[in-house]
Amino acid sequence: MVKEDESRGKALELFLKIGLDERTAKNTVANNKVTSNLTAVIHEASVTDGCDKSIGNLLYSVATKYPANALVHRRTLLKYIVSSKIKTTAQLDASFTFFSHTGSESFKLHEFEEACGVGVEVSEEDIERTVSEIFEERKSSILEQRYRTNVGELFGHVRKKLPWADQKNVKQIIDKKMLAVLGERTAADDEKPAKKKEKAVKVEEKKVAVVTAPQPSEEELNPFKDFPRPEDNFKVHTEIFFSDDRVLRCCNSKEMLNKHLTATGGKVFTRFPPEPNGYLHIGHAKAMFVSFGLAKERSGCCYLRFDDTNPEAEKKEYIDHIKEIVDWMGWKPFKITYASDYFQELYDLAVELIKRGHAYVDHQTPDEIKEYREKKMNSPWRDRPVAESLKLFEDMRRGLIEEGKATLRMKQDMQSDNYNMYDLIAYRIKFTPHPHAGDKWCVYPSYDYAHCIVDSLENITHSLCTLEFETRRASYYWLLHALDLYQPYVWEYSRLNVTNTVMSKRKLNYLVTAKFVDGWDDPRLMTLAGLRRRGVTSTSINAFVRGIGITRSDGSTIRLDRLEYHIREELNKTAPRTMVVLYPLKVVITNLDAGSVMDLEAKKWPDAQTDTSAIYQVPFSKVVYIEQSDFRMKDSKDYYGLAPGKTVMLRYAFPIKCTNVILADDKETVVEIHAEYDPSKKTKPKGVLHWVAESSHGVDPLQVEVRLFDKLFLSESPAELGNDWLDDLNPHSKVVAPCAYAVPSLGEAKVGDRFQFERLGYFVVDRDSTSEKLVFNRTVTLRDSYGKGGK
Repeated sequence: MVKEDESRGKALELFLKIGLDERTAKNTVANNKVTSNLTAVIHEASVTDGCDKSIGNLLYSVATKYPANALVHRRTLLKYIVSSKIKTTAQLDASFTFFSHTGSESFKLHEFEEACGVGVEVSEEDIERTVSEIFEERKSSILEQRYRTNVGELFGHVRKKLPWADQKNVKQIIDKKMLAVLGERTAADDEKPAKKKEKAVKVEEKKVAVVTAPQPSEEELNPFKDFPRPEDNFKVHTEIFFSDDRVLRCCNSKEMLNKHLTATGGKVFTRFPPEPNGYLHIGHAKAMFVSFGLAKERSGCCYLRFDDTNPEAEKKEYIDHIKEIVDWMGWKPFKITYASDYFQELYDLAVELIKRGHAYVDHQTPDEIKEYREKKMNSPWRDRPVAESLKLFEDMRRGLIEEGKATLRMKQDMQSDNYNMYDLIAYRIKFTPHPHAGDKWCVYPSYDYAHCIVDSLENITHSLCTLEFETRRASYYWLLHALDLYQPYVWEYSRLNVTNTVMSKRKLNYLVTAKFVDGWDDPRLMTLAGLRRRGVTSTSINAFVRGIGITRSDGSTIRLDRLEYHIREELNKTAPRTMVVLYPLKVVITNLDAGSVMDLEAKKWPDAQTDTSAIYQVPFSKVVYIEQSDFRMKDSKDYYGLAPGKTVMLRYAFPIKCTNVILADDKETVVEIHAEYDPSKKTKPKGVLHWVAESSHGVDPLQVEVRLFDKLFLSESPAELGNDWLDDLNPHSKVVAPCAYAVPSLGEAKVGDRFQFERLGYFVVDRDSTSEKLVFNRTVTLRDSYGKGGK
């Protein structure tokens, strides 16, 4: 720890010498990768004694943005920066573009200088003249929009004419020109422009604003556009810095790449590699979208590969579930494989790794390994003879060594700044039969050993995973390099976190096994099985994932109502309307004969006209039922329900007026309402209620059970509550209405059918339904809080 502090102190001192401000320097030191890059850049530029701040800032950009496939040319660029031949960010950005296309190939110096504007001087007068010309061309627009003018657009026009101008000077001159043309900003300039109000759609008594779907972004239209082509995978894209100052620049040789391209036909090959130790959740939906989606977009292939290296945790139940869910999500694997399919190849390569001096058999206990890693100390067995490790590894395979008494460890870099280079375990002993491979093996590879090798053996072009695996990239490439194997292109993206839930398999498993929820497919869980049972469609989940993108920005949590927005968007178009009363209150129509039943037309779709398939029949009789919450003894201006002496409209039927109220013995509970209906419909009340009536005199309406699901946790981030996370469970996350009434046409509904219950939300028929009684799960309410803020 002391050595680490000293190292950081020296790096901080070095960064301050080149002119970085203290805050930037400290933030840089906190990032091991950038620290290593910037330190190397400073030494390559020979400015360890310091330099001008303007040069230092450009060096920082080189350390963070320089294309990794052209590292052999970095020293050349640094000479141009130190000599001030490249001195603006525009020139530097142009150099990055030039070297990105050049890669490790040789280039002509005059072409480089021309591409980067070396020797081109842009005076302040040149900038002022160009800005004046652009302002003159757009004068009327600028005068009209004043300070709401898009300055970035003006900036872009200047950059087209003067690509090598100093961007700070350009900004200052544009600002100065704005002030000269428009004068000082006024209060009116800071007001938000008035938006044209769209007419609100009046849905019964509630005002719901029309939400206009925003135009899809370029990222949504093609989120895979920035991934490299398979034939470009000879370029350096990752550097591994060792504690002895060696640098491993990871790339494929042309011969290795050509062999790979021959095997794949030049196609993109990806993989979705779940562990079969639990049910998939919505985070896996993003992983599927990224891997299957890239392969589909590039007309390539995606494996469904089960990462089944731990025989103790895997079950056939999980394997079957994963296959089913992948299919339900709309993805078709090129081939279904298992890590265990490659156990023999993995074992043979482990033997080869030992022979090359890159692995050894270790006898430390897990606690000792942890302690030695924390102290950056080598294992006492790290330097044992190769022949000895080969013999012991064979003994491990034959079952001659007790479980826990030996492991095979990779000989990586115990002094590295990266914890995932501390001699990771490659094999461990487990006397447990494997669900897929049977009892052939008693030594099993670790994830860190098997994952990258199987990627290589399957000729994966793009190995895509979430950002928590970024620190494992060094180990991934170290191992493939050590074995001279083909190296896939690795790219990490931000994992999907959603509010008001937990995504940890351990926590999900505890909720299920401790019976806080009703199984892995409980509709309150963010498992894909739970979402499906709740009535969420796979297409709306994929639309949600596409909408949030596949960037590398980490630490963000997506609000649950953003997912609900996409669910409503689809169900609003696909779920027919119907009427259900959750908590019925009896209303007797006193001016209608007891045996009288009218069949009225109701709409399955709001804009339905004469199409009979869009109409269903609802009976209207002497006894109807409304929601208990739609009646009050005391009326008020902002209340649109029924009250004594008040009139409301029954949806698709008639206005009714409350004439009498029957109370229970407690003189408070309302048990029955008497009302008169207006057959002429001359009355035009504001409130519109949903309802259900007896289909024949004295016969109750169709009785159904309705389950109202809500957020499982009260707070947005329950995982951050530590050991108190279970205290945050929402006690009202599941509310059951066991005796709801429905219109007769719902009696024909089948499991999986989806409906909009008017004024209540979207619902789906649950698998617990029987021939005697239907059960409905609420998918989502009608209210949309997310749409107001945009997509």
